[in-house]
This record gives sequence, structure tokens and C-alpha cells, in this order.
Amino acid sequence: MARRNFFTLAFLILVVSIPAFAFPNTPDDAARQISQVTEFEVNGLKVLVKRRPSAPTVAGGLFIKGGARNITDKNAGIENLMLASAIEAGKKFPQQVVRREISRTGSGIGTTAGSDYSVISLGTTRPNFDRVWEIFTDVIVNPAFNTEDVEKNRRAILTGLRESESSPEGTLAATLERLVYAGHPYGQSVSGTTAVIQGLTVADLRAYHQKTMQTSRLVLVLVGDLDAEDIKARVTQAFGKLPRGDYKDEAYPALDFSRPTLDVVMRANLPTNYAQGIFNAPSLGTPDYYSMRVATAILASLVYREVRAKRQLSYAPDADLGSSLANTGSISVSSTDVNQSVRVMLEQINLLKTYALNDEVITEVSGNFLTSYYLSQETSGAQAGELAKYEIVGGGWRNYYKFLDGIKQVKAADVKDVANKYMKNLRFVVVGDPAAVNRSIFVPN
Repeated sequence: MARRNFFTLAFLILVVSIPAFAFPNTPDDAARQISQVTEFEVNGLKVLVKRRPSAPTVAGGLFIKGGARNITDKNAGIENLMLASAIEAGKKFPQQVVRREISRTGSGIGTTAGSDYSVISLGTTRPNFDRVWEIFTDVIVNPAFNTEDVEKNRRAILTGLRESESSPEGTLAATLERLVYAGHPYGQSVSGTTAVIQGLTVADLRAYHQKTMQTSRLVLVLVGDLDAEDIKARVTQAFGKLPRGDYKDEAYPALDFSRPTLDVVMRANLPTNYAQGIFNAPSLGTPDYYSMRVATAILASLVYREVRAKRQLSYAPDADLGSSLANTGSISVSSTDVNQSVRVMLEQINLLKTYALNDEVITEVSGNFLTSYYLSQETSGAQAGELAKYEIVGGGWRNYYKFLDGIKQVKAADVKDVANKYMKNLRFVVVGDPAAVNRSIFVPN
């Protein structure tokens, strides 16, 4: 009973009461949200249009499926460089005009290369949508790939690669990726490597662009005060002649969490040691994901209370859960006493595995987690991103609107079950002083 009271008190103290966010909180609400999304295909290109009446902005993007599966060690980073260079100029819109019009309209066209998918995104006001759409589709379908634009983006990427491991956090992330994703498609860097980026030519980018612009690889998502029939006509005109191709999604192999590991990277004269431990996790759209989301939110609250508030060992201890197809969760901390910090964090994981939480606590934590989550979904851009993510990696875009109900169904026993199923055999990396690390804490016998 004392343990049960501890959990109840801890979370009632930590969780800030915020009025519930008015997103789909009943099946009828979810159905209403789903009804606002129109789905159609144009020559094999799937299109999602979410109508937001009277919304002042329009946001969305053309999403390219595959991510790390699209590249090898011979061309790692080519999609990143190709996309960044493509949006500089098109056949109808030279660079100077693109920059002038984007600036004049207060709009944005950008790119991001990711491990599961990449995107060319747009954001603008509704009155400027027509003009920005013209530019957006021109640079996608008919990029100029001017040599000076490619060289500018090459320099920027190379600078980023050189600086990526200059910070302890960057070193930590890069080392974990090399270890956890060794032999896995995620092991191919979508950002690229220095050697590959230096060797890519304009001809390489053109050939890769031609391969990528196949409708079977693409998903277009737009959110705003838009008419779906009008968008269908625009998409047909802009993308209707692209080849379909024969792209097929392939399942990722399982990541190796068969045993715990510890790797220490020597970095002298750091004021603190940086540690992160990765554990296996269910992927977005699977039944366990909802329970794991709640379990991770509880774990984050626990480590904050025990590591920062109670012991003052670290300013920002954390627990997090990803949303990748081959998914992971993590605990992380920066501390002058990394051993005690990690020991306490592992104790919190053990509590989740051992003790059944009060269902009222689960409800409270779930409610507040959902409040912050849906507050983050107020913008058109955020909603477009989530629709695309669920469509590509989450089992279909409709699951986006089932998320709330899935979280609300989580019970105390579910949290305990997923903690035991996934939060084990953590793979740790520590950046700092090897002499300060007690291996037995990180890799218990």
C-alpha cells in the first residue's frame, strides 16, 4: 500500500492540471475529424487533403517513402543533397524569382531527409497559396540543379557533418546510431558522409531525382481551407504525367537488443558525463504503442522527480519514445555523477516492471500527456506532418485520429506488461571520463 500511495502522490505532484484540449475525445469526434480528410489518387499518387474552414494558413508537403532504404553506403546522403538543391530553382522559376516570391509572400519551402521518409514541405497563407503552389510544383517536377546551387548545398551539408560530433550530445547520438543500427538499413546515414557528399555530381542528382519522382513512392498531404476537387485538378496538372514506378514497402529487420551493452567515448575536460540508453520499442500504429507511450510518459515523470527534483543529480534527465518503423525508446542524462543518475533511472524502470500502478494515476498521466500532445497539433503544418507519418509508418492516416482513444484505453496492467516486454537489455553510450563509469551499473550481471 505504501508503494501504491507513493506513485499516486508522485504523479499528482508532477502532473500539472490543464483543461482538456478539444480534439477528438469521443468516437463521434474522431469520425468528424476523419470526415474532414479527403483521400484520392492521381496516377498512383496518394493525396490527402484536410479541410480546415477559415484557417489562415496552408501547409503540407510531398513525402517520399523509403528513407534509409533508398540509399546504400555508396550514395548515402544523395537524397538529402538532391532535395536541398532541387528547391533552389525550377524550369519556370529561376532562383532569384523563387527567393523573391517566397520572401514577398512570407512563405516557406523546405526539405528534410529522414530514416523512414523525406519531404519537400510548403507553408503559406491562404491568399498566397496559388502562387506558392506554382513554385512548389515547378521545383519538384523540373528542378534546375544549377551547379552553383548544388555546390552551396554541398558546402552546407559538409559543414554540418563536420560539426555534428563536435558537441557531446552529437557524439552520443552518432555513436549510438553506429552501434544500435549496425547492419540495419538505419545504419545508412540519410545526412550523408563526407566522402560520398564530396563525390556526388549534378548528373548523379538528376538521375536520382528521376528515380525518385515515381508516384508509387510519393504521398502528398495538404491541410488548410482548401477544396479537395480543386486540389485534385491541380495535382493532376502538376503530377499527372509522372511515371508510376513499382515501389513496394519492405519490412525492416529487428534491431538487436538480445543483451545489454556499454560503450564509453573518451572526451576530456567535460564538466559532466553524458549518458543515453536505448531499448526496444513497438512501432507506431501497433497495439503496444499506446501502452508504451503512457509508460514512457510515466517514466519521464519518475526520472525527473528522482534524479532532478529529489537528488539534484541532473538538470534535465529524460525518457523518450520514438515513432520510427524500427522503433526505440531511451533514457538520457548529463551528470557529474553519471553512475548514481543511471542507477536511479534504472530503478524507476524496475518499478514500472514490478509494481502495478493505480489506474487513476494512469488516467491522470494519460490525460495530461494527451493535452500537451494535441496542443502541439494546433497548426496546419503539425497536422500535415502527423497525417503523413501515420500514412507512411503508422498503418494508415486514420490511425492518427484513433490515437486519443488508444491512449485512453491503457490500463495499469498494460504499462507493467510493456515495461517488462521492451525496457530491457539497454544499450548504453557514455561520453566523458571512462574512469568515472562503473560498468556494473550499466551492464548488470
